[in-house]
Amino acid sequence: MPHDALNGPKALGAFLRAHRERLTPAQAGLPGAPRRRTSGLRREELAQLSGISTTWYTWIEQGREVSVSPLTLARLARALQLGTAERDYLFSLAQASDPESQDAADAVSPALLESVQQLRCPGYLLDSVWNVVAWNAPAQALFSGFLGSDPAPNLLRFMFLHPLAQHLVADWPERARRVVAEFRAETRHFPHSAPVREQVEALCRASPQFDTWWHGQAVMAREGGVRRFRHPQRGEVAYRQQTFYPAASPALKLVMLLPGDDAENIDTQPQNG
Repeated sequence: MPHDALNGPKALGAFLRAHRERLTPAQAGLPGAPRRRTSGLRREELAQLSGISTTWYTWIEQGREVSVSPLTLARLARALQLGTAERDYLFSLAQASDPESQDAADAVSPALLESVQQLRCPGYLLDSVWNVVAWNAPAQALFSGFLGSDPAPNLLRFMFLHPLAQHLVADWPERARRVVAEFRAETRHFPHSAPVREQVEALCRASPQFDTWWHGQAVMAREGGVRRFRHPQRGEVAYRQQTFYPAASPALKLVMLLPGDDAENIDTQPQNG
């Protein structure tokens, strides 16, 4: 199979052409015209709808080595009326980040919220800046004094700014260092995100330790493994962490803490303190 069959400028051009040819003028809100040789849009029509020159669009569709900005791709995606999966595929072909994707990616469906509540083990849902957007009773019991108490819980702020973190997380220095490296790895998905940038800047100002580790440039994939906690009522408890990424919300992370063979599970009812 040729190298350009699945990626590169030619693959991008072929994708755009196929979707241009299947979108009719009526679907695009353009007046119909007699004696059209094709039922789809002409190149000049799509260029006009996208606010770019016909010549520039033609070069993109021909697979020439030209630089296509994320904003141009976003205009083309809107003009072609691409669905979510199609739009994601378009940006992946161009090796670009969608400037409009974060809000949609962070959206939490009612079904996903219900799934978190149905878990029997501690479970919580993080968005792209690691706000804890949902959690269940076992998670609240484990993170007593944080979840259910903080009006806007955020895992990064908890690890570096909350007085409970260094006592609750048994191996805090190693875990906190790894959390920074994992967050840096995930920021590649939203390189132009204002919320991500603001989160990093705020933590660098508030936490010298975060600032040091962030500027250390370490990058690590988010992995499972044993997570140990020193709970004020239960003593030391251990879990095996698993992280899942919901297909319909790629910026969200569902974190599950599964009791290990040597772990003592914690009560499922929230506790105060």
